[in-house]
Amino acid sequence: MATDATHTGFNGADQPPSWRVTRVLGVPVAVCANVFAAALELKQRGGGQIVTLNAEMTMAARANPELGAAIAAADLVIPDGAGVVWALGRQGFKVRRSPGIELARELLQYAACHGWRVALVGASPEVMESLRERLSREIPGLQLVLTIHGYQPPELWPGLEQEMCAARPDLVLAALGVPRQETWIQRLHQGQPGLWMGVGGSFDVWAGSKKRAPAWMGRLQIEWLYRLIQEPSRWRRMLALPAFAWKVMRQG
Repeated sequence: MATDATHTGFNGADQPPSWRVTRVLGVPVAVCANVFAAALELKQRGGGQIVTLNAEMTMAARANPELGAAIAAADLVIPDGAGVVWALGRQGFKVRRSPGIELARELLQYAACHGWRVALVGASPEVMESLRERLSREIPGLQLVLTIHGYQPPELWPGLEQEMCAARPDLVLAALGVPRQETWIQRLHQGQPGLWMGVGGSFDVWAGSKKRAPAWMGRLQIEWLYRLIQEPSRWRRMLALPAFAWKVMRQG
């Protein structure tokens, strides 16, 4: 990402980006007024990797050097989780939480209106089949040039990746889970013109196989509780949340 500095305006790809980059527990994150506008700016600048950062991923990046390196190299890291927004607030930055699932959907709608070529990667074969049907119905004009489920045999991935890069899509959404989606995107997106973004469980929600937390839980910033109720096996991963809060407070 860009160095820690404030930039305003956009006059071309040779100019610094309009957002500021700061750090939460050593992990870079962008401070910007509108993440959708920032994503479109990134596309105009030639494309790049978008990461949606929450507290759990922040702690994972500190423990996993490969994930940490992928996030550090990303072109736009947005504050997806309430914990990251809270940590930024303690630094004096007043930003809104920007859920990745909402940014990704907004980008799909924009893509349909502007003739972008879109590729989807990840989730199960059943989810991908349902997702293709639903998105084609719900977003008229969406050009899905490639859809690849995430349960491919290992020997098929090199060929699928070559096909992906040859297609040169304008938008790639990868639902391969953390850290795989971030490291996979980092490896493939170099030299590509589009936006490449990890979207976690968004495909499952859009396909109707899972439900997103109610809006009131989002307003109270307890969507993590809804996910835990849906998937009790996540409880070990959720231990990262109090650890994150403790480390942020210790930093003052």
